[in-house]
Amino acid sequence: MLLSTLYEFAAKFRKMADEFDGTTGRSLELTDIIDEYTCFIMNPRNQEIWEEKVGPLDSREVMRLTAELREVSAKCVSIMEKYRALHFLNGSEERTEYFANIESGIEREFGSFEVGSDSRVVMVGAGAFPMTPMLISRRTNAEVLGIDIDEEAVILSNKVLSKLGHHLPVRLLTGSVIQYEPELKQATHIIFSSTVAEKYNLLDLMYPLTGQQVVVAMRYGDRIKSLFNYPMKAVDETKWKLAEQIQCPDQVFDVALYRKAHPAS
Repeated sequence: MLLSTLYEFAAKFRKMADEFDGTTGRSLELTDIIDEYTCFIMNPRNQEIWEEKVGPLDSREVMRLTAELREVSAKCVSIMEKYRALHFLNGSEERTEYFANIESGIEREFGSFEVGSDSRVVMVGAGAFPMTPMLISRRTNAEVLGIDIDEEAVILSNKVLSKLGHHLPVRLLTGSVIQYEPELKQATHIIFSSTVAEKYNLLDLMYPLTGQQVVVAMRYGDRIKSLFNYPMKAVDETKWKLAEQIQCPDQVFDVALYRKAHPAS
C-alpha cells in the first residue's frame, strides 16, 4: 500500500514538473500535492511502516523509487518556490504547510553554533523565495549570501528581496558556490539546502576555500525522510568532523553540523 502511494506521488510530481510553463496557473494543484506529500512523510504511522517493512528491503525497486522521488520532488519544490515568488510579487502570496514546516526550524538550524550580528552566512540552494537568507538576516542582522544555480530562481528571489527585505544585508547570486572564493573564505556559517544533490561533493571541494572556524549546516533526510531529501553521507574525516546532529521529528529534514578537523599535533 505504501509503495503504491509513492508511485502515485512520483507520477504526480513528474507530470507537474514536465508541464510547468512559467505561469502560476497550476500553483494550487502543486501546493496541494507537496503539502500532502509532506504530511505523508511526517505521519508517524507511515514512518513505522517504512522502518518495519519498506526500508529493510533495500531492494532495487525501493532504491530506484526513492532516488526518483528525491529528484522529482526537488524539482517541484523549486517550481513551488517560483509560484510563491510570483504570487508574492503580484500581491497574492499563499501560505503552505511545506513553507510553514521549513520556517519553523530555521531558528534551531545551527544548534549551539549561533549566528550573530558579526556572522557571515552563505546559503547554498537559496531558491526563488529566499526564506532562510531573509529570516536569518532579519533576526540577527548577519550578512547573508544566497546562491543558486537556477538563474530564473535568482532573478525572482532578488525581486522578492527588493520588495520585502531591501533593507537587509542580503545578496542573492547565480552560480556554483565554489566560484565565490572570497565569500567562502570569510564565511562563518554555511547552509546547504536538503534538495541540493551534490552537497557532499561541494562540501569536499570547499574545504581548502573556507576558514578553519567555519560551521556547515547540512540539511538532510534519512529513512523515510530520504523520499524528500538527499541523505546524510560519510565525510573525509581528515577534512571534516561531525560536530552535532539536530534531529527534527516535526520537520521534513534533519540537520548535521560539521566543523573542520583540526590537524594532528
